[in-house]
Amino acid sequence: QVQLVESGGGLVQPGGSLRLSCAASGSIFSSYAMGWYRQAPGKQRELVADITSGGITNYADSVKGRFTISRDSAKNTVFLQMNSLKPEDTAVYYCKATNIWLGKDYWGQGTQVTVSS
Repeated sequence: QVQLVESGGGLVQPGGSLRLSCAASGSIFSSYAMGWYRQAPGKQRELVADITSGGITNYADSVKGRFTISRDSAKNTVFLQMNSLKPEDTAVYYCKATNIWLGKDYWGQGTQVTVSS
């Protein structure tokens, strides 16, 4: 089992940047594919970006070229660098870990990102 703690959310103006972090503990980090999801009010949770244990990345079309996902195995942490933020990026952002052997998902508690002038 893995525990996930997100941080780095906040209020930012349009065009600004934020860096989200998700620290994992309790299990072997390399056994997990990691992802960032977001959920805006009244909308379904959607994939933002994910990264395999081997470092292969995937992005939603809406964030390609603006967001970058990365993982630091030494720190058991996955990051989401968000640049050129838009009001439509406003949402609660969640970190997800998927055990690559068992296919089981674990979620963090979420961190609020608000893009507004």
